[in-house]
Amino acid sequence: MKTLIVCVSISHTNTKKVARAIAEVLDADVVEPEDVDLTTIGDYDLVGFGSGIYFMAFHPRLRQLIGSISPVTDRRAFVFSTSGSSEPPLLGYTRRLRDQLAAKGYDVVGSFSCRGFDTWLPLRLFGGINKGKPDDADLDRARAFARTLVGPTPPLPD
Repeated sequence: MKTLIVCVSISHTNTKKVARAIAEVLDADVVEPEDVDLTTIGDYDLVGFGSGIYFMAFHPRLRQLIGSISPVTDRRAFVFSTSGSSEPPLLGYTRRLRDQLAAKGYDVVGSFSCRGFDTWLPLRLFGGINKGKPDDADLDRARAFARTLVGPTPPLPD
């Protein structure tokens, strides 16, 4: 399965750590939106799109890339993120990105999120929140999520 992971990770490399953990399992390259070749992205069987959450949304660079992708068929995608707090149910920033991908023809097969170290302006005054996040347990959960994207392991012969 040919897999690509597109990631924007700005402040503390929280999201890049998650992207690398997922990439280990999927044997995928991790690239930034500006490094994506729009003429070949449709050649990937599975594409992951992830960023930190900024002002209750995925990073604009990621959203702009998705907006410029040509429609695809028979291709799968997944979404992942890190943030200082949980996603408020009514804001649905993950749903919005999933909808944007579905409008391009992707079958969005899953999403993953975890806490990340956050020092956004007012939090910086107190040293930030979620220090040490994502931690090893979060990265293990990211790897477990990635394994669900490739399907179950076939049983061993008797």
